[in-house]
Amino acid sequence: MNPELSLRRNAVDHDPALQDIGAQIAQARRSAGLTQEQVANLAGITRPRFRDIEKGIAAARTSTLLNIARAVGLEVMLIPQSLMPAVRALLQQSDDDDQPAFVAEPDEGPDAGMG
Repeated sequence: MNPELSLRRNAVDHDPALQDIGAQIAQARRSAGLTQEQVANLAGITRPRFRDIEKGIAAARTSTLLNIARAVGLEVMLIPQSLMPAVRALLQQSDDDDQPAFVAEPDEGPDAGMG
């Protein structure tokens, strides 16, 4: 094997961004009740190629990534880096997720606040 190709593949094997994308695709695929074969067919690629993308050990062309994302019910968006903290805050789950946005403080008694 070409040593340069081996080095590039090794770098891809450990790319956290590719692994994160693959994990999100895998979760969406399972939630949609689809097999790897079904998604690969919808995206126009082979199942082994899809498996490698889903595992985060292979990079995909933009068009392939868009096809995969749409097959599993996701959309790909380009977000300015300056907005990422706000986006992460919106997407981050917290213990208050099931709470209404506005909660009135209960009165301590019938005459609270009077007087």
